Amino acid sequence: MSDSSLAQLPDSLSEIASDFHEATNDLKLQLLLEFSDDLPALPQRYAGRLDELERVDECQTPLFLVVEVGDGESLDDRVVHLFFDAPAESPTTRGFAGILHEGLDGLSAAEVLAVPDDAPMRFGLAEAVSPLRLRGMVAMLGRIKRQVRIKTAYAEGTAGPVLLG
Repeated sequence: MSDSSLAQLPDSLSEIASDFHEATNDLKLQLLLEFSDDLPALPQRYAGRLDELERVDECQTPLFLVVEVGDGESLDDRVVHLFFDAPAESPTTRGFAGILHEGLDGLSAAEVLAVPDDAPMRFGLAEAVSPLRLRGMVAMLGRIKRQVRIKTAYAEGTAGPVLLG
């Protein structure tokens, strides 16, 4: 992976991408399992309320997510928090969610929105998992960014047409 490709990612995601690029395919799968195991459980306020979360249909197994955006004067001041629900028997999907949680949770809205849409393709996972599975991770990132855009637009009172792409 080129240095410029890494430079376009926030430090937290860049470090994860570097770890995956340096790993063999077997080790990549092991790292993915570790991210799966480390994915935090939904907070109590969302437990049993999946209807309040967004389903990512592109994932091969049911995955739900919700984004919370804190208050602030600007996108640089608004902290993003991510919450995911994925079955324990789906370690790849949970691993992708774990990577995005580790790499994006706690960043500002501006930082999350600046993440390139193809960031999941920069982890070197194509050699270890199917393109169909990677498409699910790309879709997760797209949903996260869309929710950040919508929630910051509503908070700013500019909730007219919001670009969803």
